[in-house]
Amino acid sequence: MGKFEEFRDGGGGFSSRMPPSFVRPGRALLCGLLGAAASLFPRPARAELVVFEDGRVVKAASYRVIGQELEIGLPGGGGYSVDLSRIERIIHDEVMPEPPKLALAAAPAAVAYDLRFDPKRKPLFGSPYDSVIVAEAKRYDVDAAFVSALIRAESNYEPRAISRKGARGLMQLMPATARRLDVRRPFDPASNVRGGVRYLRELLDRYESKPELVLAAYNAGEGAVASYGGVPPYRETIGYVKRILGWWTPSIQAKPVAAGPLGATPASMPVPVASAPLR
Repeated sequence: MGKFEEFRDGGGGFSSRMPPSFVRPGRALLCGLLGAAASLFPRPARAELVVFEDGRVVKAASYRVIGQELEIGLPGGGGYSVDLSRIERIIHDEVMPEPPKLALAAAPAAVAYDLRFDPKRKPLFGSPYDSVIVAEAKRYDVDAAFVSALIRAESNYEPRAISRKGARGLMQLMPATARRLDVRRPFDPASNVRGGVRYLRELLDRYESKPELVLAAYNAGEGAVASYGGVPPYRETIGYVKRILGWWTPSIQAKPVAAGPLGATPASMPVPVASAPLR
């Protein structure tokens, strides 16, 4: 086997090792501009956005999961604890500065791909859970290769993984999300993947099979995608989308179902990143 390169996911803090053979030039077509843009900006101070299931958002200086509670530290000092089941997600509030207006003007719209289940498009990594992925992908009519790439980023195929944010299982479902999706056993691979793929189906329908928007919403939430009108400019989310698209290779694995603006082809189309509002 060849030399391995280490990657780390943006959400749960899991690390893995991947052979460079997985990183082919064609896999960077859709997300090349995304990576180039990310490298232009300095790294700002970090904070966290705690999103409650009722839509309320709290900016936190720190947080930690203690049992079934989330302890939130506030920027001005002090803090409080809440039931973890009330938390929909936690986002790293690390927003890149607004890109130049010329770059924004040249950025094309998101492109839809055929992300329906196709038995010819199989899970990508040969994991012990491929049969589960295929079964649930077929159940909800979702591309199995896309699901497998997301699982790799979320948990590195560790069925009992728990992130520092409290997300659980193969597809890293937060307790509130698991409850909404009727996932009662988040560490059971079949149950977890069923809930996660069901959520992907919801996002695919909402975002008309545009993979970068689906992934951004899975990572940062639909509210963040709506607020920014596209992929939120969170460094974590941009890296997450870029990594999964790089593995999945939509220009090779699936056929586009909509042309881009001004006759642009999906193979040359970068991932659009929304600009950050002035703070």
